[in-house]
Amino acid sequence: MTTDGEPRRRQWVPVRNWALWTRPKNWIRYTLATEAVTLLLTVLAIVFVPVSGHQFLLFAVLAGLGVLQAEISRNIERMRRSLNVTPHVSMTSVWMLPGILVLSPQLIALLAVTLYVQSGIRGWMGTQHVAPHRTVTNATTVILTCYAASLLTHLFFGPDPLSGAVPAAAGAVTLAGVAYFVVNTAVTGLGLYLAAPERASVQTIIGTWDDNLLDMATLCLGGLLMLALVNQPLLALVIFVPIFVLQRSVLAKQLEELASTDQKTGLLNATAWHQNSQRELSRAARTGTEFSVLMIDLDFFKKINDTYGHLAGDDMLIALAGLLKRETRTHDLVGRFGGEEFTVLLSGASELEGMVAAERIRAMISELVVKSRTTDGNSVTIRDRSASIGLATYPNGGMTLDDVLATADAAVYVAKRTGRNRVVGSATPVEPAIATAG
Repeated sequence: MTTDGEPRRRQWVPVRNWALWTRPKNWIRYTLATEAVTLLLTVLAIVFVPVSGHQFLLFAVLAGLGVLQAEISRNIERMRRSLNVTPHVSMTSVWMLPGILVLSPQLIALLAVTLYVQSGIRGWMGTQHVAPHRTVTNATTVILTCYAASLLTHLFFGPDPLSGAVPAAAGAVTLAGVAYFVVNTAVTGLGLYLAAPERASVQTIIGTWDDNLLDMATLCLGGLLMLALVNQPLLALVIFVPIFVLQRSVLAKQLEELASTDQKTGLLNATAWHQNSQRELSRAARTGTEFSVLMIDLDFFKKINDTYGHLAGDDMLIALAGLLKRETRTHDLVGRFGGEEFTVLLSGASELEGMVAAERIRAMISELVVKSRTTDGNSVTIRDRSASIGLATYPNGGMTLDDVLATADAAVYVAKRTGRNRVVGSATPVEPAIATAG
């Protein structure tokens, strides 16, 4: 929006100024190569593969349904896309899976282009602008995936995979869905790795379990749509209901996660950590057990931001969050309170057990190596960092959660005042001050 309340008009950005050219060179080469291969295969299909009138009719039906569904659910999809921190799973595969089974390669490409052009126009007109090269890259990935899945399915089940008995048709649909999922994950995952190898992880490359289950669900809906089109075409309209419900349920889950998760690190945010820790305290008070709380503060974190930029600082925080998740149990509570301050509740841990865990974490932080980029785009390696850790145990460190946190926070201050890169608990002997806390 402009200052006078009028919608801001999109301005055409020259090709030489596209954000595409600011991406890593290996990613650019990979993206252009996949686009070139896809274009070559499409041209060969146009020249050598005949298209029947029936295929044109099926293309029109799938394209029409796909565009209609996208228009009906555009507000939900826009919210889902803005909230997602992993590769966005769209509903495109619902319409592309039938295309794999019944359309020629050039019509598969045209179907994908139709759906993504409509999506791109909506992105251009909406408040959240989508760079053109992203739309082209996404469409290329889907087309290439469909080509591979179509080739595999037709090799196994012949030129008309749905013409056989019901078990054979079901097998063709299943194979097409599996091939689509595997190839799409591989092509997308490699692209995400090349785009940011320093941030690469299993979750960022292939998505979470929920992301993959959603992808599988959309493929299942695509299979049901295909069977409906073959046997009872009017039933294809029923597919809108489960798609809409699926999108709404995924959006609700994303909103729930957003309310409890620190978006930068994926850890619990301060509010969610307090709520879960209060339940742990109630359980400990009821059963007469104990737990330990670690307050972890990176030493001289501001120097990372000042020296390399905030992107490098963010990568350091993300790496530390990953380390804390790996080095704690699934029922422990790991949260980020803001800035460079993290908090860990070790369920059922005595002060001695908490000290052992804290020392292990402190030592691993000092060995952490983080690869990132400066604000100028140059590669940088961050190493030899340290953290000051304060420890408090319930009930010795306080009878309420706030008391335990205050004790742990005071211990962090002592750790910084006495030299940093150390763990301090209520039973830790305090050395004479050798440094100024900060």
